[in-house]
Amino acid sequence: MPDWIEEALAGGRLGRAAERVVRVLRDDPRFASYASTAELAARAGVNVATVVRAAQQLGFSGWPALRVELRSRYLASLSADEVMAEHAGTADPVRDAVRSDREALRTLDRTLEPERVRALAQALHGARRTLVLGSGTFAAPGLQLAHAAGIMGYDVELRDTGGTALLAAVSRLGEGDLVVVCDLWRVPRVIRSAARMAAERSVATAVITDRRDSPLVEGAAHVIVVPSEGVGMFPSLTPVMAVVHALLAELGRIGGEEALQAVRRTEALWEQAGLF
Repeated sequence: MPDWIEEALAGGRLGRAAERVVRVLRDDPRFASYASTAELAARAGVNVATVVRAAQQLGFSGWPALRVELRSRYLASLSADEVMAEHAGTADPVRDAVRSDREALRTLDRTLEPERVRALAQALHGARRTLVLGSGTFAAPGLQLAHAAGIMGYDVELRDTGGTALLAAVSRLGEGDLVVVCDLWRVPRVIRSAARMAAERSVATAVITDRRDSPLVEGAAHVIVVPSEGVGMFPSLTPVMAVVHALLAELGRIGGEEALQAVRRTEALWEQAGLF
């Protein structure tokens, strides 16, 4: 069995039928990452209920959540050109991109645990200040989070660069602060180091990721898992942006009148400066 399955079982044992399901996950991860519950059950020679129970024994709510994990693990093992080859059969990239994102949002709707989003929003609300980390295109969700939360009066800063600037920002954090990391596909070493340094300073960490085995998950106070597959060589940001929008909506609810007044003050400054 792959190490992550052993870890998920935490010393427990599967029944013979569930073992057949796990054997398919091990022997044909590509098939498993695409398969429906019925297709996986047929390949393993078990019934659908056994597939669901096996997923739950591995710590997932059901097969859709486990399939998100399998797909993300599989794609993370590929290079950019290999991911592109994986989607080489796309006849109409424009329409297929929209369909793919629509299906990803359906998967997110089935697998997202809303209480985790609410808990992270509460942590953002209570934090003295929040540092959001992201790299390249994967910094985009962090930009939206930092910008909109800032308008509501929260001290949220995006850091999408590494080097001394990032480490200096981390050095200013302390207990009562929060670090939010967006980790999709691959995590740069500098962001992993920054998250570790923040933890060493007793700073709580939140991770929005497309796989539960992200190296940032260990020790994180908040973890939200999202699907991320696109139709080209790069992951889709649509599901993670939906989670950010949900976070902001909940943050606005928690902030109440105080957040509303902050938005009004910000808009008054915009008008005074003639920005729009």
